[in-house]
Amino acid sequence: MAIINDTTLRDGEQAPYVAFNTQEKVNIAKLLYEAGADELEVGIPAMGSKEQDDLREILALNLPIQIMSWNRATMKDLEASLETGIKAVDLSIPVSQTLIDVKFGGDKDRLFRNLEEVVGAAKKEGLFVCVGGEDSSRADNDFLKELMGYAQSLGADRFRYCDTIGILTPNQTYENISYLCQNNSLDIEMHTHNDFGMATANSIAGIEAGAISANTTVIGLGERAGNASFEQVLMSLKYQFKESREINAAKLHELVHSVALAANRPISASRPIVGANIFSHESGIHVNGMIKNPSSYEAFEPEGVGLQRFFPIGKHSGTSTLLYHLNESGIKPIAEKVQNILPVVREIVTNRKKVLDPQELKELYLCS
Repeated sequence: MAIINDTTLRDGEQAPYVAFNTQEKVNIAKLLYEAGADELEVGIPAMGSKEQDDLREILALNLPIQIMSWNRATMKDLEASLETGIKAVDLSIPVSQTLIDVKFGGDKDRLFRNLEEVVGAAKKEGLFVCVGGEDSSRADNDFLKELMGYAQSLGADRFRYCDTIGILTPNQTYENISYLCQNNSLDIEMHTHNDFGMATANSIAGIEAGAISANTTVIGLGERAGNASFEQVLMSLKYQFKESREINAAKLHELVHSVALAANRPISASRPIVGANIFSHESGIHVNGMIKNPSSYEAFEPEGVGLQRFFPIGKHSGTSTLLYHLNESGIKPIAEKVQNILPVVREIVTNRKKVLDPQELKELYLCS
């Protein structure tokens, strides 16, 4: 199975205008585990003592999954992580020429020396080490192969392939990861951003190409347009990849709404997986099919994500919808009478921009 390494409490909190307090972090960490995350990345210890204390609070939960901190690949950052008692670290280092120029003055030898010192020190402490390749999607693939091989020789455990500015397409992602996987080097973790709306798709494409892990955030929270969505990747792995995953629908629902509240980010009613209206069927053709077989127009059941199915009475409703609601209200409707009130229903809805509720439909039917 692929590994979901969720970074809501690190990269998610880096979203503009978002800040979680300690209790929110602890609650989110617990819910992430209960909802199905395999690993958590929970903060940046180099930010200071408060961040370190928050990380210790999360570690004190003793969740039976790997907890990781994020660090620049510097001794100062590593030491800050070690002070918390963390046992896994991501050590981020620029790998595109653009960022090597910005952060290392173009000196690749300095980059390799830096990596040698910090990875070596982390492994001496017995840590799990993921080397984070910042801006991997703009890096030269042969340079990435060289760097991954070197990191592996130092004892690193994983390489994080970062589409830092979200420029990849799924096809490009698949080609790049396939090429890097041929190296028989470090396991690859996907870290994708959503600047062109492709973060989740690119994470999935990376897994299809051979990556073993994906970073996610709940509701796609993160810098700029956000990251790959936890709930979308989770459900994709279960239903599209047929992984044997137990998903606690109630905890997933609670998680999504807890993060949305803590981040002050409303959830769109049409948001994939968790939007309140994604199991609402108004089209007459769809409702007719759904009444006969619920799998007609749904990839998975609403109960699987803590939601419900609705047949709103709207402009595009057909007689199947009206008959359904009238039957539910205890009326045995006459088909011809229902057909006659259908244009009236559509006119009412169009004029007031609001669907009818079942009681209004019942009164309209009885008065017609």
